[in-house]
Amino acid sequence: MRHGMSGRKLNRDKSARKALFVSLTNALLKHEQIKTTLPKAKDLRPIAEKMITLGKRGDLHARRQAYAFLRDDKVVAKLFAVLGERYKTRQGGYCRVLKAGFRYGDCAPMAVIELVDRDVSAKGLDSGPTADKKADADEE
Repeated sequence: MRHGMSGRKLNRDKSARKALFVSLTNALLKHEQIKTTLPKAKDLRPIAEKMITLGKRGDLHARRQAYAFLRDDKVVAKLFAVLGERYKTRQGGYCRVLKAGFRYGDCAPMAVIELVDRDVSAKGLDSGPTADKKADADEE
């Protein structure tokens, strides 16, 4: 029986599932809107909301807890400086999941997960190793 067991396995072992949600959370907090499959989006929402709650707390211990999970300085800085202040008066419900049809290749149900009251200009910011090279080239 499955009493007390929550969450989906998503056809991954524990470490791969944790890595998946770390990267999805980083992407969501950075771009404030991402498109993924519906089951991943539904499982991502409580994780992202816990991170934003840490950002609202704003103390050193919360910052260390967020960094232990996210492992990205820029995202943690944005979480505490921008997102923590934006949702200071909100009591919860920082994310929304919208259904977005089905993927062409395998007919998987897709969803858009976004932050409520998001900054529209944050979507599509360049990320990854190419972003660091472009930033270095812009500074020169």
